[in-house]
Parts: sequence; C-alpha cells; structure tokens
Amino acid sequence: MKKPGFALMIVVVLVAASALAFAPAKYEIKQKYVLGGEGGWDYLTYDPAGKRLFISRGTHVMVVDPAKGAVIGDIPDTAGVHGIALAQDLGKGFTSNGRENSVTVFDLKTLKTSTRIKIEGENPDAILYDPASQRVFTFNGRSKNATVIDAAKDAVVATIPLDGKPEFAVSDGKGMVFVNIEDKSELTEIDAKNAKVVKSWPLAPCEDPSGLAIDQKNRRLFAGCGNKMMAVINADTGKVVATVPIGPGVDANAFDPGTQLAFSSNGGDGTLTVVHEDSPDKFTVAENAQTQKFARTMTLDTANHDVYLVTAEIEEAPPAKEGERPRRSMKPGTFTLLVLGKK
Repeated sequence: MKKPGFALMIVVVLVAASALAFAPAKYEIKQKYVLGGEGGWDYLTYDPAGKRLFISRGTHVMVVDPAKGAVIGDIPDTAGVHGIALAQDLGKGFTSNGRENSVTVFDLKTLKTSTRIKIEGENPDAILYDPASQRVFTFNGRSKNATVIDAAKDAVVATIPLDGKPEFAVSDGKGMVFVNIEDKSELTEIDAKNAKVVKSWPLAPCEDPSGLAIDQKNRRLFAGCGNKMMAVINADTGKVVATVPIGPGVDANAFDPGTQLAFSSNGGDGTLTVVHEDSPDKFTVAENAQTQKFARTMTLDTANHDVYLVTAEIEEAPPAKEGERPRRSMKPGTFTLLVLGKK
C-alpha cells in the first residue's frame, strides 16, 4: 500500500513543479529614474554588450546606464531622431534623423560621430541593422520607401518602394526583414541582400500596426495594432495565427526567447501587456502590468529579462481649432525611465 501512495505523491509533486516552472512571473516597476533633459522621445534601444540604453530625444540621443539610472553619454546633432540601430560586429551605431533625412553613424566605444549619410527618403523613422547582410535599413514614412545602407562602407546602395507608410521593422537573422505598413494594415517581407520586396500580407483583423517583434526560433511575428490587439503572424506564410487583447496606444513590442513572453507597451492607459507563448500558435495574456501613461515605447534586456520604458508628465492644452487634437507639452524635468522586472 505504501508504494502506490508514494508514487502518486511523486507524480503530484512533479506536475505541480512543472506548472510552476511554466507559470509566467509577474512584472512590476523595480526602479523609476527621473532623467530630465530636453526633447521629446521615440524609440529606445538596449545595447547588451555595453549594458547601455540609447534613447532618442528629438535632437540628440541620450545614453543611459539602466542599472544606476545615470546619463553616461550623449550623441548630439541628430535632428528629428526616431530610432537607433546597433551593429555590434562592426562597432558602429546608426540613428535615423527624420527632420534632415539623414543617418548619423557613431562609434560604439567612444560615441563619437564618424559620418552623416544623406538619404533620398523622407522622414526616416524606424531603423534596423540586419547582421546577415551587414546592411542598415531606414523606413521612411513620408516617402513610403526604405533606404538600404552598406553598414561597412557607410554608403547608400538601394531605395526600396513600399506599398504604404512603413512603421517598425525586425530582422529574422537569416537575411529577411519584415516591416509593418501602417496605413494599409499590411506586413511586408524584404530580401535584405537583394534589396527587394518579396511578399506583402494583409493583417486583418489588425488595424494600424505600429510595433513589431519576432520569435526567430518559432518564426512568429508580433504586431501591435491600433485597435487594441496584438496580432501573431507566421513569418513563412503571412497568416495571422492568433490575436490577443492589449491596451490602447501601443507603439512598441518585444519578445523574450528565454521566457517565451511577448510584450506590448500601451501608452494610452499606462500598461505593459505580457503575453505567454504557450505554443507557436497559442498565446495567453499573462497580465497587464502597470507602467505610466504615455509610456508607449520600450526595449528589453534578454539577459535579466527587464523591460525598459520611458515617459514623462504631459500637459494638454485645448485645441486651437475645432476638430484638431489637444496640444501636448512635456513638463520640464519629468522625463523618466521605468525599469520593470519580475516579482
């Protein structure tokens, strides 16, 4: 009688331990650092080699030690900067300067600008480095195209026409680049080496996609949609395999392969939607962690699993004319870095 009972107890313990191992940990604000400084913000990028954050601030890039909440450097003269791409293998960084249609190239060690590349595209927004082709791509919102730059030579090699206004983009690490087409609610696949569009897929029921992330192993893309959902897409077929609800005002997404968690930063209600990848085609919302209103962009440290967001206190003034949006301005000295981690 003792042996069956003992065996049953072992099974129960193993099942409980297995469930605990796969239960996503809850996220909360670990640190809140008021960085201050001038300028609005857009994308931020984490540098895993240097353990630094690169944060776009309108006319310059702020470099921050997220462990201490300390500003450790600055990259000036990046007019209308939107994003920062890092080429670790080349020791270079690149910024997309929307107001002057250029890309600033800087040294990752010294942060000194080495050159500025003029492009034909208008309002370069999202920017990424594809290591397989050693090329940088800027996605130009106003001209609805992508500029391709040889990252080793700092030279423009091609301009790729797109079907509409591009938003965020990701690389699969094998030479394919994917970009959201916001005004068409589409996803476009680009052959990086040959600098040409391969396919475009509709993202319905997703509308107005902005943020984009990728699970490279399982070939799944995560698009943050303006109609308060995250669409999960098969990167090989373009099929939307799942949708999950998120908060309003998403502008960035991330995926952590170590925890199988996807994230959506929702600036409209100040939440971080955390989604667990149960299987490549099944996804469950684990939680909506509290952040702060207007924290719409983020980046991720896949080593310690922390999520970094930035925001500020915003004042709204009535619109000047009927039908216009309220005018918003950032309260001086309130620009803040939020560090969210597991409980």
